[in-house]
Amino acid sequence: MTHQGREPCPGRIWNDVGGAFAMGCIGGSLVHGFSGVRNSPPGERIMGAYHGIRVRAPKLGGSFAVWGGLFSTFDCSLAAIRGQEDSINSIASGALTGGLLAARNGLSASVKAAAIGGLLLGLIEGMSLYLQRLSQPPPPPPPMMDMPLPDMPSGGGNGGPQEDGYADGGYGGGYDDEE
Repeated sequence: MTHQGREPCPGRIWNDVGGAFAMGCIGGSLVHGFSGVRNSPPGERIMGAYHGIRVRAPKLGGSFAVWGGLFSTFDCSLAAIRGQEDSINSIASGALTGGLLAARNGLSASVKAAAIGGLLLGLIEGMSLYLQRLSQPPPPPPPMMDMPLPDMPSGGGNGGPQEDGYADGGYGGGYDDEE
């Protein structure tokens, strides 16, 4: 049950945990490095950036890894239960992940986080489907069938008075009183 060229489910969970950790660490390094530079006094900006990256980036990476691991676990579980991999699994996994991560803050916070997680994953899946359809080539035209042509009146084709009603065959020009 692979979806969009991804590896099978048990290995996918560890792959997604590692990828999410790496994204969190890289993004956290950028964000906390800049904030360390900005919030440090002159002369200590490089050490401030280093400290911000060293202390805070791994925490953000760990948070991303937890989110990615839960999301992948729910996604694989839903795929196994439902027997198919589609967008509904991803949307439900986002809602379940958001709800579970906010569960310690109470039922109200958990329901709100689940709704936000489901909504965000719904937007991501919708945009993914839209871009996928946009990038596909147009369908081929239907095959041409041999259809009989409608009966055309035959007039001989000489352009005489029987077709256009002019005595000169429709090619004359000039007035009758020019002579």
